[in-house]
Amino acid sequence: MKKSITLLLAGAALCVLPPSHAQSAAGSAAPWPDRPVRIIVPFAAGGSTDIVARKVAQRLGQLTNQPFVVENKPGAGGTLGAAYAKSQPADGYSLFLGTVSTQSVAPFLYKTLPYDPLQDFRGLAMIASVPNVVVVNKNLGIHDLKQLIAAARKKAGGLTYGSSGLGSSNHLATEALRATLDIPVTHVPYRGSGPALTDTMAGHVDFMLDVAMTSLPYIERGDLSAVAVTSRQRLAVLPQLPTVAEQGFPEFEAVGWFGLFTPARTPDAVARRIAGLVHDVVLEKDMSAYFAAQGATASGVTLADFDAIVAADRAHWGKVAQLARIQPE
Repeated sequence: MKKSITLLLAGAALCVLPPSHAQSAAGSAAPWPDRPVRIIVPFAAGGSTDIVARKVAQRLGQLTNQPFVVENKPGAGGTLGAAYAKSQPADGYSLFLGTVSTQSVAPFLYKTLPYDPLQDFRGLAMIASVPNVVVVNKNLGIHDLKQLIAAARKKAGGLTYGSSGLGSSNHLATEALRATLDIPVTHVPYRGSGPALTDTMAGHVDFMLDVAMTSLPYIERGDLSAVAVTSRQRLAVLPQLPTVAEQGFPEFEAVGWFGLFTPARTPDAVARRIAGLVHDVVLEKDMSAYFAAQGATASGVTLADFDAIVAADRAHWGKVAQLARIQPE
């Protein structure tokens, strides 16, 4: 009997605060920044999280006349970078580009975590939400989920899949898809989506779920075969690609997000200042258009509203992990 699992993010992309909120918050804050700011990225360079961080950092630097420097700290599904970010001074000069992987999924994939996603971090602003695309090595001749299922059941031990690392959102999303499709698979974790994509193209692993913004160029060039998108609706940038739901699994959906965090003890005035700037940046016309072209949706949720989404996601992904029978390691 086929199982169906729904992965939802509580309307994250639809909750947008009005510009007046950001403007008033920024106007009342202390003078920040007056020196360079780091954005810690918990995945390898070249992956989707790194790309988002660098895009936002560039614009923040232009607006504040201070450098925003991206610092990659990959490993353990993003948890090493999160632990490092937690330990930094809570002064607004060491920010953290977190994801649904590090803040909502990790607690259910690891028996122990060197940080508490809810207690050790303060959400500043959600940047964007983005669905996954199921991509397959082009030489396998798989073009839809029906063929993927057949290939997995035919191959001894099932197909292999890559992920951004143990505890990453695409790890759990793929396990949820495995349970939904009722197929055998073997997980091969990497230190980011970039290396995993490279090995999928090279044939070292058979397939993976990757966010649209990093897999899109390879799909368009024919380096990867795309078989499904994990959102409820088709992507405007890949209009011919059907959803998982359209291919016979109507309850399945998997959407991720990127957000900016700071250590929990950061002063309120500084947190409001940063949140206001990021809110305005991600909703700028050019930035929103950039994300749309990558298959993502710009967000604008800030501060307490963002913290509430993270907390709700944590509860939801816990249920998903239980349904997918994932045991913490």
